[in-house]
Amino acid sequence: MKPIERSEILGLADYEQIRDRFRVRVMAEKKRRRVILGPSVSAVFENRDTILLQIQEMLRTERITRSGAIDHEIETYNENLPGTDELSCTAMIEIANSAERDEFLRAAVGFEKHIWLVVDGERIQAHEVGPGADDPLQTPAVHYLKFKLPPTVAAKLRDDAAIRQTRVTLETDHDAYRARAELGREIIAELGEDLRA
Repeated sequence: MKPIERSEILGLADYEQIRDRFRVRVMAEKKRRRVILGPSVSAVFENRDTILLQIQEMLRTERITRSGAIDHEIETYNENLPGTDELSCTAMIEIANSAERDEFLRAAVGFEKHIWLVVDGERIQAHEVGPGADDPLQTPAVHYLKFKLPPTVAAKLRDDAAIRQTRVTLETDHDAYRARAELGREIIAELGEDLRA
């Protein structure tokens, strides 16, 4: 997938002019790309629109205007875009109670090594993007993940006819959290589009 370029980034004032419309469109897109993985984890499969929104929102929130700082944000978020024959997702541990969340994060060390995309029975392990967890005693609440697809799986997901028959699940097999979610036709079609981009 083509990285986000500096020329695509709007200045703060220009972004404010289109922000509401852009956010509504991309949030609807994110909703179609969201997978609920058990009671405490959700994942969103990323594409150029979702990453562009994250960049623009970070610049807006942090009031970032210096060119070097903008370039740094673009570079950082571009790491989350899928490459050739890859899918990319952000997995979020969502436990409202802070004590329960902290207990879970300690119990789920190594969580990112236990997430799998399963396509017609073929298991593809996630790998973390970026430096990964910096605390060996607990896992982060947010994980940026990629799945490097074998060529046969990528070809199947690119093929409109084949994906109608393809079964895709997202799974975790960590001792502290085991869950499985079957992806619907709409999200599988979106992933096929990602692979063709």
